[in-house]
Amino acid sequence: MTVPAFDPVRIGIVSVSDRASSGVYEDKGLPALQDWLQRALRNPINFEPRLIPDEQDRISAALIELVDAGCSLVLTTGGTGPALRDVTPEATLAVAHKEMPGFGEQMRQISLRFVPTAILSRQVAVIRDKSLIINLPGQPKSISETLEGLKNPDGTQVVPGIFAAVPYCIDLIGGPYLETDEAVCKAFRPKSAIRAR
Repeated sequence: MTVPAFDPVRIGIVSVSDRASSGVYEDKGLPALQDWLQRALRNPINFEPRLIPDEQDRISAALIELVDAGCSLVLTTGGTGPALRDVTPEATLAVAHKEMPGFGEQMRQISLRFVPTAILSRQVAVIRDKSLIINLPGQPKSISETLEGLKNPDGTQVVPGIFAAVPYCIDLIGGPYLETDEAVCKAFRPKSAIRAR
């Protein structure tokens, strides 16, 4: 019997920053997202990167473009605080067909274990067509913590990261079957949804 190949997946990664997009400093968001996803997923990934300023219309347009291009997952980083120019959540909600509030709630719970200012975070997650769009924090360390969750020194999970729920969510909206490297992040699916290998 032949083992089926891993489903290919197209993933949009969006870094939202006025200063990085204008060349004032080097963007760290896109490399952090790409690195984590390459470690976490066993699927072949086609990345669609975007580096854009904190402008609501441009962010919304980029999200729509990525969904229309066939991205099953779109991850954004940056622009989720309370500052006047932080408009990523508004831009994301503007293109939503469904809101997925549990992702933002869990990200804040994880981040609150490190800093009390995590309550100022406004990340949201939404579904548009057959795509899951998630706003992540702006700092590479926080990106990894929220996606992966918190582990004890022996590797046992203390608090699940949000990515554990992403593969099954993408199953439910008609996307490819995502498979994770359990050393990085163990995906959760009901037994009836697990594909035999």
